Amino acid sequence: MIVQQEASTEDATEVREPLEVWIDQDLCTGDGICVQYAPEVFELDIDGLAYVKSGGDELLQSPGATTPVPLTLLRDVVDSAKECPGDCIHVRRVSDRVEVYGPDAE
Repeated sequence: MIVQQEASTEDATEVREPLEVWIDQDLCTGDGICVQYAPEVFELDIDGLAYVKSGGDELLQSPGATTPVPLTLLRDVVDSAKECPGDCIHVRRVSDRVEVYGPDAE
C-alpha cells in the first residue's frame, strides 16, 4: 500500500499542464478532509458542504464551479481527491477537460 501511495505522489508532481478542480456537492459528505489537505483551495460552507475557492479566496458556490490548481498545491489537492469519502472531488486538465484525478479519472 505504501508503494502505491508513493507512485501516485510522484505522478502528481509530473503534471505539466494547467489543472482545475471542482466539487460535486450532491456527493459531498462534509467530512472536511479536503479542507485539511488544502485549505487554500477548499472550504466548508455554512451548509456543511465543501466548495472550491477562487485565487482571491472567494467561495465559489455555483454548481460545477472550478478553480485552478496551483502547482505548489497539486499534491495536496490530489490527496484530497484520493481520500475524499464522497468521491466528489474532480481534478481535470484545463485544455480538454479530461479528469486526471478523482472518481471519473481513467
